[in-house]
Amino acid sequence: MTVRQHVRTEQRGSTAAKVLYRPVGLAGSIIGGIVAGALFKQVWKRAAVGSDGDAPKALESEYPVRQVLLAAALQGALFAVVKAAIDRGGARAFERWTGEWPGD
Repeated sequence: MTVRQHVRTEQRGSTAAKVLYRPVGLAGSIIGGIVAGALFKQVWKRAAVGSDGDAPKALESEYPVRQVLLAAALQGALFAVVKAAIDRGGARAFERWTGEWPGD
């Protein structure tokens, strides 16, 4: 068994850990969505000089397609990064509290 396989085996969580982690993960997802939404609004205000501060939505015809797609890409990237950071932090905290990794 290689070192990498040994580490991966030790980090696999039990079914009980996965079930117990679900409320923690759900709370983290809600908090992450709120944080990501607020972060996106602040970034868009600074990035879109001259606009009213709100990002364009796909069905708003007054915005060019390029601006709509840029806003969507930026929003998606920020949500993914914030979600990953919060999920990972929550899993690490859960592991410290319980001694078991909730994933895999």
